[in-house]
Amino acid sequence: MMTGETFEYAIKKDVRNNPIVREVDRQRHRDMWRSVALSVFVVVVLLFSAWQHFELLRHGYLLEQMQKERALEDEISRHLRLEIETLRSPQRIERLAVDRLRMVAPGPGDAAVIERVVPTPPPPKSVVALR
Repeated sequence: MMTGETFEYAIKKDVRNNPIVREVDRQRHRDMWRSVALSVFVVVVLLFSAWQHFELLRHGYLLEQMQKERALEDEISRHLRLEIETLRSPQRIERLAVDRLRMVAPGPGDAAVIERVVPTPPPPKSVVALR
């Protein structure tokens, strides 16, 4: 049976663990660094994969935007070609000449035919006189 003395001794006993030095477990230390390196590698691979995925999405959006811009430019080009063909129309040009410039259509007797004069070829060298 415990007496009051032994109980009191058990409570008041002061244990000092200062001289105890913890020994480094090299295998555990190596395993910890190996786990850290593997974790860093996995994180780098995941970040690289995410970066590629987001770059692919960004390029997809850029491609879609460029296709929309090209379709708009094609529509503008088609509209401008139609306008050019409308402006080149002979009926429109004649109407503008008559209305704005006060020109008149020539009559059958107003036309003058100019004939092109074809120059004669030079004579052969045997015919040319020497001086």
